[in-house]
Amino acid sequence: MSQLSAEDEAELQSLLRQLLKSIKDRILGAPSIEYAEEILLHLEETDKNFHNYEFVKYLRQYVENSLGAVIEEATESCARGGHAVASGQDTLVHAVAGKTRESVEYKQMMQTLKNTMMVIVESLINKFEEDQLRKEEIHRESQHQQLNSHCNDNCSDSDSSFNQSYTFIKQEQLQVLAEKLDPSRPKEVRREALQALCGAPPSDVLSSESWSDLCRNLLAALADPNPELSDKVLQFFAKTFSSSPLNLTREIYTSLGNLMRLMNDFQKEVTTFWIRHPEKYMEEIVESTFSLLSLNSEHGSGSPGPEKALEPMHLVALLDIKATWFEKWMHAYYSRTVVFRLLQRKYKYLIAFYVFRYHLLNSNGFCPGIAQRTLYSAKELDYAYFVHSLSVLGRLLMYTNGRKLFPIKVQKRKDPVSLTDLIVILIRITYQHTKPSYNSLSPTSLVMEVLRNLGDCTECAVECLYQTPVIETLLAPIITLLEGKQVCSPETTLTHIADTLARIATTERGLSLFLYERNLVLADGEGISAAHVIVQFTLRLLAKELPFIQEAATSSGVRGAFIFVCRQMYNTCEGLQVLSPYSLHEVIAAAWKKTSSLSERVPTPVPGAITDTSSQELKNIVVWEEALLDNLLNFAASPKGLLLFQQTGAIHECVNYMFSRFTKKLQVSRCEKFGYGVMVTQLAATAPGVVALRSSGFVQAIVVELWSALECGREDVRVVHPKSTPMDPIDRSCLKSFLSLVNLLSSPYAVWELLGQQPLPNKAEYNLREIPASITDLIDRLIAVNSDVKMHSLFNYEQSHTFGLRLLCVMCCNLDSLLLLESQYKVSDMLLQSQKDNNLDPSSGKGDFIIDGLSVERNHILVRMSVIGGPSERRLPPRALQKGPDPYPWPMFSSYPLPECYILDLPKTIQGEQGKNSFQTWMDTCRKQYCKAMTTKSNIVSGNVVLFVSRYGRYLKLLREDSEQDLCLLMKHCQALLSQQKPPLDSASPDTLQGDYPGHDWFLSTVFLIVAGDVERALRILLHLSTLLTSAFLWPARLHKSVHLPVEIAQSGIYPVYSCTTHYVEMLLKKEVPLVFSAFKMSGFTPSQMCLQWLGQCFWNYLDWPEICHYVSTCVVMGPDYQVYMCVAVLKHLQQEILQHTQNQDLQVFLKEEPIPGFKVSNYLEYMEGLERSYRTMVLTDMKNISQRIH
Repeated sequence: MSQLSAEDEAELQSLLRQLLKSIKDRILGAPSIEYAEEILLHLEETDKNFHNYEFVKYLRQYVENSLGAVIEEATESCARGGHAVASGQDTLVHAVAGKTRESVEYKQMMQTLKNTMMVIVESLINKFEEDQLRKEEIHRESQHQQLNSHCNDNCSDSDSSFNQSYTFIKQEQLQVLAEKLDPSRPKEVRREALQALCGAPPSDVLSSESWSDLCRNLLAALADPNPELSDKVLQFFAKTFSSSPLNLTREIYTSLGNLMRLMNDFQKEVTTFWIRHPEKYMEEIVESTFSLLSLNSEHGSGSPGPEKALEPMHLVALLDIKATWFEKWMHAYYSRTVVFRLLQRKYKYLIAFYVFRYHLLNSNGFCPGIAQRTLYSAKELDYAYFVHSLSVLGRLLMYTNGRKLFPIKVQKRKDPVSLTDLIVILIRITYQHTKPSYNSLSPTSLVMEVLRNLGDCTECAVECLYQTPVIETLLAPIITLLEGKQVCSPETTLTHIADTLARIATTERGLSLFLYERNLVLADGEGISAAHVIVQFTLRLLAKELPFIQEAATSSGVRGAFIFVCRQMYNTCEGLQVLSPYSLHEVIAAAWKKTSSLSERVPTPVPGAITDTSSQELKNIVVWEEALLDNLLNFAASPKGLLLFQQTGAIHECVNYMFSRFTKKLQVSRCEKFGYGVMVTQLAATAPGVVALRSSGFVQAIVVELWSALECGREDVRVVHPKSTPMDPIDRSCLKSFLSLVNLLSSPYAVWELLGQQPLPNKAEYNLREIPASITDLIDRLIAVNSDVKMHSLFNYEQSHTFGLRLLCVMCCNLDSLLLLESQYKVSDMLLQSQKDNNLDPSSGKGDFIIDGLSVERNHILVRMSVIGGPSERRLPPRALQKGPDPYPWPMFSSYPLPECYILDLPKTIQGEQGKNSFQTWMDTCRKQYCKAMTTKSNIVSGNVVLFVSRYGRYLKLLREDSEQDLCLLMKHCQALLSQQKPPLDSASPDTLQGDYPGHDWFLSTVFLIVAGDVERALRILLHLSTLLTSAFLWPARLHKSVHLPVEIAQSGIYPVYSCTTHYVEMLLKKEVPLVFSAFKMSGFTPSQMCLQWLGQCFWNYLDWPEICHYVSTCVVMGPDYQVYMCVAVLKHLQQEILQHTQNQDLQVFLKEEPIPGFKVSNYLEYMEGLERSYRTMVLTDMKNISQRIH
């Protein structure tokens, strides 16, 4: 590439000068050099005439001449390589551009342009400087001539009465000076114009027609970095203030006010770019601001009044009343660190003055009606100052270093103001200004905003809100009303109190403070916790027993607000434990029934009729009724709460309400981070809960949502590319629906209610648009795919059938669910037939199996269904293929017996000698010996123990041939004995209560194996055990419709092992293993559901047989409360796995499918004894009260 000639350089210089002239106005309007550079860099994006400039056209032609051949060659090369066909046009352009940039011609062209442009720009700069010097000289000569002529014609005597060297000046001359002060003029011209302006009479300048232009240019000169210009402007302003009357100085003051506005705008915007500068730059800005704001404040010019001097803070408060500038400065750690450092070292008195003004104005009244205008009263100025101070202090308290600034010594106060003092003052403001106001600048609104921000941050809340004086201040009006005294404007005050209390109660520390700190509030000289005060007040509110509260104050808003506070407590296990004596569920249910009857009596509004009070009344009643249902529903967040909830008789209405909100995707409440998942899981663990979910339409909605994700896809998304083939067995788009189904069907009670006596449709024809509407339909379409018709009805057969098999596998992990599926649908026969059809020789079944994802999944399920045992007693084939020549070495089968490789060899049973202890002091001795034996010889405790269950005996041949008959005989004897203790129940009870115990009696089978199949001995043990409290929890069938339970509990279908044992498991887990509890809550699964499955089948398939025996013997010898401690110990043992699978979003599947390896009761016995010492009094007392009516 040849170099540019001299003629080319001259032409290029001319075109560049022309371009700069065209965009001169845009460059001159830039506030800084950096901004001007940004304009030039993005000129093509912002200037529609960019491609019409001759300079641009010249460069384009130059590039084409230099690189045209290179681009054509690169295009042909890339096209031959297939870029255009395979990857699209964008990839081709990038490839050609890349090759062009790498060429020698491109590098030579860029070097030539760089050298040429450097010469051209340097030449332009030199010419510009020469032109500027020439213009300045001409301006000086013309100005000198004009001033001389004015002096000769218009100057007054130097000894005039003004005794000042002022020069009378014409309006035309002021216009000329205004033009010379324009920021685009040279600095020397602007300096001389300012010099002339300082010599003119201020009255002439301020009253001239050119004042607006002069003012604008003066402010620009004041902000100029050149000190000569800014000093001249200050000199002019100072002279004007000292020599002009009040009506004229207003103009100057207004101008300075505009300058303050510019300063405030700069404060807000500087955060966007000061990180690009050295820290010194930011520190100077922050320190200059603090120095300005501290004027007068550091000298303590304090009490507000008409004679007080106006301070810079007043102007800043009027311009930015909510202190947005300070909020932005505190947002980033980079700037926040500098702010705190300066406040701590040099300007702490500034914060002290903020607090002083805030505290002082707190007692002098407020004026919240501030609007943007030009005239403010002294009271309004003080209130703006207060709002600004409150905003700054509220932002400071959000950060640790801000809170470290306290306590602060302030004027007119003996003791320093601490954090707690400041929060107490805040709360008292809401008591003093109780008039309802929707103005965001009202005192109450501002204070509540600060309190909400503090409450949302755990660390802030602990230091600021969770303090005894703060809680006492919040509860003071409540105690006053409870004592029969009156408070000012109770409705507004109580609403704000309830809002703050609810936010405190949502956190662990705040809830603990409410429940257990008994010295917070004193009533009648006796210490009482905040929780008791709140619930007592709520009950009296609902009963309308507070004499000094008007009827308006007992509206649904106030009552609902305090019920919501109680709700934050009773939707936790520990909160329900404290509040249970008050029977709050019964009170809320009674209020709901009364409200529901009222809504039925109010006449329905006629369409088109004029709205009257009756329609508004009906609307208020409906809102209040829904609020009561919502609060009742939250009792279902814990196992015992669910039992209380069921006893109210409103379970169907509440679940219908929940379903309506669920379909609208509404938030549970303002304090809830998770949806209705936990409550749905708790409901699905019980028979009445499942019935309510089914009747509400919730189950059908889950099925339809799953089918839409699995088979239909999203209809509102335009399909541009085909959907990729899922790599995981459960595609991510279907995972949520899969987990919802797992949660729903986790309990055997749910399976019994939803599938019991429900045959599969098995239709001869399926419409492709037919969507399943029930769990039975779903099993028929996804699991029991036993015909070509069903197979062809699925759009994604392999993916959908795999989904169904995975769901079947999880369901079969519950042995009771497995028994129902097997007895009702013969699922194992269907799976074996499918495996046979997958054989290369289906007729004989002796050929090789076709190994694919479905056959591997079926093989896994068949082994899981056929073999019973703990982690070291059976071997389950993996679901994944292995690398190497034999990807799946595990044998498949299409008929029984099972291949022997899936049954592990077990050690022989070690039997200990039978003891012959007397009954005198046997329990104490037994407990001591048991603990000693468990910690030393954990394998020889159980006596004559058999390691296997009835299925162990069938596969491992360890029982006699007639053992199954003995087990059946034992089951008949027990059924006959237990049936004598069952009273007649209501026909409206769930299906699971209509007959005998619907599941298998796994505890009976466990005892049968413990005694080695001796029917008489097993029956004798069960009879003796039935007289102990332990049997109510170890033996679920024992209390099925039992006379030993209150009738309402026996009819509920909710067993003590759920309402009592799992309730305390969740309570203790939250305190002892909080990470595991949080993991369950995040997953939408509950510890109670998993523990219910473990306990219901006596840990079969989860623990090895010795540990199952140890579990039973531990609960019998040590006490029934050890059932709770055992579950907590197991979950603690699985903590790391639980946390990991919570991240993987498959916690439910992991806990249900996987055994509990490595768990030894003896290893955790000491841990369980520690739990006994801490919780036995509470847990065992509640267990003993199961025969009493629930409260």
